[in-house]
Amino acid sequence: MKKHPDSFKLNEPLRSKLLHDQAKVAEQILDVCDLFIGSPTALAYAPLEARLRKKSIETGQTIYIASGAFWGAEDIVKMSERDLVRCLTITMKKHPDSFKLNEPLRSKLLHEQAKVGNKQEEIVIYSGPVRELCRLAPNNVNTMAIGAIAADHLGFDGVQGCLIADSSLTDRHIVEIELSGPETTLGDKKRPTFHLKTVRTNPAEIGFITGTATLLSFVSSIKRAKGHITGIHVV
Repeated sequence: MKKHPDSFKLNEPLRSKLLHDQAKVAEQILDVCDLFIGSPTALAYAPLEARLRKKSIETGQTIYIASGAFWGAEDIVKMSERDLVRCLTITMKKHPDSFKLNEPLRSKLLHEQAKVGNKQEEIVIYSGPVRELCRLAPNNVNTMAIGAIAADHLGFDGVQGCLIADSSLTDRHIVEIELSGPETTLGDKKRPTFHLKTVRTNPAEIGFITGTATLLSFVSSIKRAKGHITGIHVV
């Protein structure tokens, strides 16, 4: 079959379920062109990620991931290439109605909401490795999956995610990214550890899982999805 120069766009409407249930489709796409994934939580399923990476090498095609709401992905990729990321934590805060959760997180959220009543308090739904959270809230944590791919030496098991419901967030989503680098010394003295924290406020209506700024970012990512070597790349 003749190679096609353009990427096949596998975006949010198809969702990550297509990659889980029909991995062969993704492999067939890579036989003829690059693959663009808009729902990278699917790659938290380790056998699927390994299968697609292998196929990319075999065919010489590239797999692209949209950076979405993840601010600074390219910088983290560069640090990860030099093994300079020691800790990466991604916190996402949304109105409770903006979550689509699988069990047991759905029941946990309902239980905690009943406890706080009408008080506008933050509810920590999950805190831990991103891999498990991608299974429990695949529609809500694509941003965290991007972080796990960008900091690939930490990966889905090393990158930490925190999901918070906040009923006061009626018009926005908040994404906090916190990163620490390695400790360094100068003579006998320890130097300050590299540390970075970004806070992204994304306009969004109640019930929407994606903010408006993310949609525009996605379009730009599609335009930039070209010219990379084999493997998985965040654009």
